[in-house]
Amino acid sequence: QVQLVESGGGLVQPGGSLRLSCAASGFTFSIYVMRWYRQVPGKERELVARISSDGGSTNYADAVKGRFTISRDNAKNTVYLQMNSLKAEDTAVYYCNALRNILNYWGKGTLVTVSS
Repeated sequence: QVQLVESGGGLVQPGGSLRLSCAASGFTFSIYVMRWYRQVPGKERELVARISSDGGSTNYADAVKGRFTISRDNAKNTVYLQMNSLKAEDTAVYYCNALRNILNYWGKGTLVTVSS
């Protein structure tokens, strides 16, 4: 059974940091591109960051470039999103996604709230 379980969300003050984790199981994690998305109620889900299967290539949305870092540990079947210098507009539910060809898996999300 495929599972993606996000963790690490919570309430943080503006300027603070959080590290999200996504633990994967039920598929061959190391051959999948992994992505983090986020969604605010009433808006479309947006791509935040992407990492290649071997971790050698990463891409970021302009809104988070320089503040967020995506990484993965294929030995632990886990992908991470380090979020620094958080802003109120980063408040959203963050979702982990695994993609390979037509196979596309989603986690249930973790809420990040940036507020003073």
